[in-house]
Amino acid sequence: MSAVLRGGTRFFAHHGKRPDDCPLENESFEHHMTKLVLLGAIRDAGWHAELEVSPPDKSWRADVMATSRDGSQRMAWEAQLSPITVPDIQARTNRYAEAGIRVCWVSPHEKSPKWIDEVPAVRAQPSEAGGAWAVDDGVAAFDWSFGAWGVRTTPLLVFVRWALEGQVEPVVSLRRYHRVKRRVGGRLWVLRRGMWWTSAKSARLQAEHDVMRRRQEERKRVAEEARLAAEAEAEQVRLEEAAREEARRLEKLEESNRRARELSDARHARWLEERAEQVARRNRKLAEAEERRLREEAEEAERVLRAEEASRAWWSLLSGAQVRELFEAVAAWARQEHKVQLRIPDGLYPEPRYGHGAPLFRVDGYLYGVARPCPGLLVPSNGVGQLTVFVRNKTEAKMLAGVKCKELVVFDLPEHEQLFFG
Repeated sequence: MSAVLRGGTRFFAHHGKRPDDCPLENESFEHHMTKLVLLGAIRDAGWHAELEVSPPDKSWRADVMATSRDGSQRMAWEAQLSPITVPDIQARTNRYAEAGIRVCWVSPHEKSPKWIDEVPAVRAQPSEAGGAWAVDDGVAAFDWSFGAWGVRTTPLLVFVRWALEGQVEPVVSLRRYHRVKRRVGGRLWVLRRGMWWTSAKSARLQAEHDVMRRRQEERKRVAEEARLAAEAEAEQVRLEEAAREEARRLEKLEESNRRARELSDARHARWLEERAEQVARRNRKLAEAEERRLREEAEEAERVLRAEEASRAWWSLLSGAQVRELFEAVAAWARQEHKVQLRIPDGLYPEPRYGHGAPLFRVDGYLYGVARPCPGLLVPSNGVGQLTVFVRNKTEAKMLAGVKCKELVVFDLPEHEQLFFG
């Protein structure tokens, strides 16, 4: 039967459910099939291949371990489908290096992962017709004439053989060559890559091209310095002549400036008087503004005090047990309706932002809803419009009938605390 991975990757797979005792039952179908493709490619190259290999200390675990015929060389092949951070994949690569094992990370996703040039890695996919796999990112050759890397689509069988035999190795791309142009489906893409699988020849061409570019840049720098020195000398001559001309001009202006100063002094005196008036007016305005600010602060403090008193009166209608009862009812409702676990507060902490209601949070820290906001303290800016509001009973619901919220949940809790006798 034909099977399709997430992202469009196709395989041919046997039909049927994997047996319950299968050792690979915890991995995805895509992961398992990618490992089988790598297993076959390694064996086609004449190397021994084995799935799920790890050392006694479990410091690493290879999806597929390739071993040369004489047993002197080993190379790990990792089929990486799940998300992984760059530091994590680099750490795993370093553990292989410490064990003297080469490694290649393989991604079958349609889009190349962010780590493709951070570690030795390629992207490989089957053809659209479900045929042989090909590496379409991660392998490149250096083009001297263009002074750039060019992506080389390579059959996976060929790439695996090259990598095992050392015909291609991971080579760091120098910074000046990070930008790589590639045309896909009639559209030109610009990639940024810091590492490629490539041949020793391409690695040498990159190094030689970089030396050539450095020499060109050095010659350009020397020529630029000479040009700048000549320009600086000419500029110095021009500045000296301009200075002499400026001195003559200033001499002529000095007399006229002396006459102008007298007129300027008179204007300045008038300006000082006007400025003093402006400062006085500004100070009066500042005093009035300060008076308004103090008055508004006093009014705001009075409003906050009244709100806190109203909040205390509102919550004093309930005992601690009734508050706890309400919180537990909300938690039970959240589990039943949304399969969400709430963090029940260890006390009562009304929040002015939500009309002095008690905010209730999920265990992951996100706000879930507000319990019992104070009716007289809710205004449109309180921020409950997109939240669920919880009240104990219909009596409280009537008092909050005008509240605009995402949902008003009304419980059927008693007005008064229930007493139980043994």
